[in-house]
Amino acid sequence: MDNYIVSARKYRPSTFKTVIGQNALTTTLKNAISNNKLAHAYLFCGPRGVGKTTCARIFAKTINCFNLTADNEACNNCESCVAFNENRSYNIHEMDAASNNSVEDIRNLIDQVRIPPQVGKYKVYIIDEVHMLSTQAFNSFLKTLEEPPKHAIFILATTEKHKIIPTILSRCQVYDFNRINLTDIVEYLNFVAKEENVTVEQEALNIIAQKADGGMRDALSIFDQTVSYTAGNVTYKAVIDNLNVLDYEYYFKITDAVLNGNVIDCLLIVNDILNNGFEGQHIISGIASHFRNLMISKDPRSVMLFEVGPSIKKRYIDVAKKCSNEFLYKAIAIANECDLNYRISQNKRLLLELAFIRMCQLTTPTAEGSSAPQQTIKQIDASQTVRTHVPETAAPTIVKEKEEKEEVEEKESKESLLTESAPHYVDVQQPNKKEDIPESKRETEEKPAVTRGRAKTFSIANHGVSISTMDEEQAEATEPTVDENDRKRESFTEDALIDAWKSYTETLKEEKLLKNTMSNYLPKKTNETTFEVTVNTEINKQYLEDNLRLILDWLQEKLHNDFVEMDIVISETVVNKRAFTSHEIFEEMVEKNPALKKLSDELGLEIK
Repeated sequence: MDNYIVSARKYRPSTFKTVIGQNALTTTLKNAISNNKLAHAYLFCGPRGVGKTTCARIFAKTINCFNLTADNEACNNCESCVAFNENRSYNIHEMDAASNNSVEDIRNLIDQVRIPPQVGKYKVYIIDEVHMLSTQAFNSFLKTLEEPPKHAIFILATTEKHKIIPTILSRCQVYDFNRINLTDIVEYLNFVAKEENVTVEQEALNIIAQKADGGMRDALSIFDQTVSYTAGNVTYKAVIDNLNVLDYEYYFKITDAVLNGNVIDCLLIVNDILNNGFEGQHIISGIASHFRNLMISKDPRSVMLFEVGPSIKKRYIDVAKKCSNEFLYKAIAIANECDLNYRISQNKRLLLELAFIRMCQLTTPTAEGSSAPQQTIKQIDASQTVRTHVPETAAPTIVKEKEEKEEVEEKESKESLLTESAPHYVDVQQPNKKEDIPESKRETEEKPAVTRGRAKTFSIANHGVSISTMDEEQAEATEPTVDENDRKRESFTEDALIDAWKSYTETLKEEKLLKNTMSNYLPKKTNETTFEVTVNTEINKQYLEDNLRLILDWLQEKLHNDFVEMDIVISETVVNKRAFTSHEIFEEMVEKNPALKKLSDELGLEIK
């Protein structure tokens, strides 16, 4: 059986022309060769798997070729090229700095540099992962790197340029390699698939290219893995299963559920994804990228930024037409916020589900069943909100609808009660027409009175029947503002104020800090309705401010004055007490009791 060679090695470029995705860089190197303007040191830096070491080898082979082609490529026929292709060239030396990073290794390299080449013009030293050299090794290499012999050329390669000391960078020509774009990777994978007689789907290659993240070596490794998994028939479904990639279909399902405002469907889809073994942060980051792709798919100019297959791109364009820009902006912001908080969240699943619920709130279903993005978030049920006393004109629409419904139900219940109570009264009759009732009485009957106790009284004047009803919820939502004349405003003394203050302090059982604060700082009356509390620290002030409403409610009730107000100030004359040393404490005790000094001397005690 023949030895199997992975695609990353088998299809490794051997000329500048076959290097993928680095056209500007390879053109620069070829022009330097043709013009005979070679530097003595190069630094190739960039992400993994983009061709740094490959370009270094091609460059080393080309500058030693005896018969360059018209486009400045190596001929692959001369003695130097054949020796290089057969891995027996003595002019090209490769060193792995990860395992040879000491000063001694660099000294051995410097000793070899002195020897001129036996065949060809140059001896090329390729040092891979050069950032792994120690600081001492870098420093010992500086002189040789700055002034090497004429026949020596150094090519340093690294993925972490920032770890190389500036003195090395200043002695090299720096070439930055770029990530290979999606189109170039897919095109090269198609070439490899044809050479290997492998059947592929374009969408499958797109997924492989995206997973490779700009590295051709990674793309070829994933391709080999998928070919083994599918036995030579690389399909989109097989790639999704093999690489454990979240399918586009899930994102489109979530988008449909969000656009329809269907929280239940959205949560079920998320649950299905989690059951398939995907991490929650992967889901939320994926949906953020999905909405970003929808956003750029709305404009023909920006759709070029979206690197996917034609069929997927068409589907994105169709779905993007259903989404408004504002909806996409808000959805991306929600997803990004969830992504940022995911790592620190104690309940990660709840955080994830809450983010999708908020997304569903961004849209409202239409009558036809389709979706239409809205500008406002849907109202929450009024029964779940905290009720406050607001004027009727400022009440939300949903509260008004609820009140109208309750009024109808209340009216029906009153009529039923009157009917059931009729046998207990003599000649109970209701007039059939409003004209039968005098106008003054009609107004009284049509406008039931609202009392402070929120009870509504309905009366039948002709027969003396009176019915009182209480509707707590409606009364709380629509209670009118209390007249200023009805509010209590009795005068009080400072002693009464302090007594009420202390009585509230005694009710505090668990709030120890507040109780201590109120016990230490007593109020001082400043005018008829206002008193002042002077505290020493900001913390004490914060305790009182946090409980201000509760304290005032208590005092207003005890003092029979609804206008009592409290001012909290921090004293400006607080004296900072410093901590005494053991010697200072002992000296103060001796002043009060001189016998302690004598006792200390007799026993030979020492104060520490």
